[in-house]
Amino acid sequence: MKSLYLSIVFLCSVSLSVNAQEAKSPNGKLTAKTIGNKLIISYEKKQVLELADIPFEKLDFVRKVEDDYRMLEGKRLHCTNKANEYSSPLRNFAVSKIVMRLYNDGIAFRYEYSHLRDNKVPSEDTNYIIPEGTKRWMQQWSDGYEGFFPMTTTAQVKTLGGFGGSMVQNDINTHWGYPLLMEPADGVFALITEANIERRQSASSLFNKGEVFSVVQDQNDLLLTGDWHTPWRVVIIGHLADIVQSTLVTDVSEPSKLDYVSWIHPGVVSWIYWANNHGSNDYNIIKKYVDMAVTLHLPYVLIDAEWDEMDKLASNEGKTIEDAVAYANSKGVKPLIWYNSSIGWVNGAPGPKYRLNKPEDREKEFAWCEKIGVAGVKIDFFSGDNQANMDYCQDLLESAARHHLLVNFHGAPIPRGWQRTYPNLLSTEGVYGAEWYNNVPHFTKKAACHNATLPFTRNVIGPMDYTPCAFSDSQHPHITSLAHELALTVLYESGLQHLADRPESFLAQPDEVKAFLGQLPTVWDETRYVSGYPGESAVLARRSGDIWYVAGINGSDEAKTLDCNLSFIKGKKKNVRLFADDASGKWQISNIGKLPSKIDCQPRGGFVIVVNKR
Repeated sequence: MKSLYLSIVFLCSVSLSVNAQEAKSPNGKLTAKTIGNKLIISYEKKQVLELADIPFEKLDFVRKVEDDYRMLEGKRLHCTNKANEYSSPLRNFAVSKIVMRLYNDGIAFRYEYSHLRDNKVPSEDTNYIIPEGTKRWMQQWSDGYEGFFPMTTTAQVKTLGGFGGSMVQNDINTHWGYPLLMEPADGVFALITEANIERRQSASSLFNKGEVFSVVQDQNDLLLTGDWHTPWRVVIIGHLADIVQSTLVTDVSEPSKLDYVSWIHPGVVSWIYWANNHGSNDYNIIKKYVDMAVTLHLPYVLIDAEWDEMDKLASNEGKTIEDAVAYANSKGVKPLIWYNSSIGWVNGAPGPKYRLNKPEDREKEFAWCEKIGVAGVKIDFFSGDNQANMDYCQDLLESAARHHLLVNFHGAPIPRGWQRTYPNLLSTEGVYGAEWYNNVPHFTKKAACHNATLPFTRNVIGPMDYTPCAFSDSQHPHITSLAHELALTVLYESGLQHLADRPESFLAQPDEVKAFLGQLPTVWDETRYVSGYPGESAVLARRSGDIWYVAGINGSDEAKTLDCNLSFIKGKKKNVRLFADDASGKWQISNIGKLPSKIDCQPRGGFVIVVNKR
């Protein structure tokens, strides 16, 4: 029902003439104060962030905001939040204002304009100051947001090259993608991103000159008439638990636009590409992945790129994608199929191409998908953050919803709140994930540290199609442990969780591992930060009903003991199972009598604890 997803907002307005010398969050821990042309953001009386050259003078209190809504996927299904909202006129544009909300876990602000008449998009003056010496985890911008988040204390970072943009390798990078995590005070963090991209808007990214990181909106050639506003500029603030557990990106995003959602079912997916790059044109290989899904009790199978060439392969004996879809459905496995967006990588890229770009073609294609029994679509190779792409993504989501199709965006910008507005969007890539074992040798040594960074950066802002859990090797080997790989399926949140490995590998695992994968949730009633630090280790706990899943990984090359205080798991524990590994790399699976307070991890190792209270 629509009422399940509609936002419930209570507004208490007061006169705008009340001058707020210091804007505060509802719990008072977060404050914002204007000093000259600066806005100073503090948390627990520690300065966290400075905005320079602000285009307003003072923030006047407007109203209290309370929100209560439900999600179909995410780190928490039932979300609530409170904020104090303030506003101020802008100096540099007539009939305009900035609106700022202070939540207990961060700030969100946007620029609002009225009575526009064929105006170009107004320029924006959002400048974050990140002093040299501040620890930060930043990703070089690229179309698909597929980069590392190395810890550094300086903006003087050389480009990697080959990840988009015009800069060549070894130049100093000045273009950064969201999210940007920093630690401005010991134990206090701030994560910069944005949320709620609507029509007529582009997304933005960060450009820096020294310590000044400016928000720059991507290309938007529209002439604006009437009212218009920017997306929300969002900074999640607090301790690591506040960062990891925050739902601020969806808190400020538009409620669901879908009237009917009972057809939307998140789940685990059998995925062909990691082990068989061109396997989706082979009917017999697809059958193996369907059969694996049946054995492991997985609800979905993804038929990836080049399925449109299936009838050209002699060994298929005339079989087509419709035969593959029919086979999956006959086995009780729901098929998802891949499309090229045809706006990013086109020349030399796989197909099918040009089937979704025109509205009439898109409707015809999605109607055909619905007719033959396709459950969802993976759409790949977008070309960045510009306004035309943002509108195109929303066109795709709305058209897919009309035909009851789930959506996974790949080769695409990061989530910015659409998972709330369009709940059929169950995952987005926007991450340097396991498929890179197919492409480059250097991921092998970097993966463990990178994996332990993502829970504090990319996955904070929305579902992440990392494609986890590879027990065997692809074109380049992995040196993370078996339990490390299993832990990623819990550590990483994604409404569609694509399992990377080949059928032979999964089916050779112990029965306990196969049963774990068959029962793995992809939506969570609750998420808790337990311990960890970006790049070093990560331990999170997620609850599905009355079962807790606790996952931890060691991001270092040395053995490490991870803190695992699970005192928040109350009540009787009927069954507690530990998945870990020993020094030889073999599984160590056991039922344990009580919850441990610490876990010893092998180098690049990990663990999963399943706590069943039934």
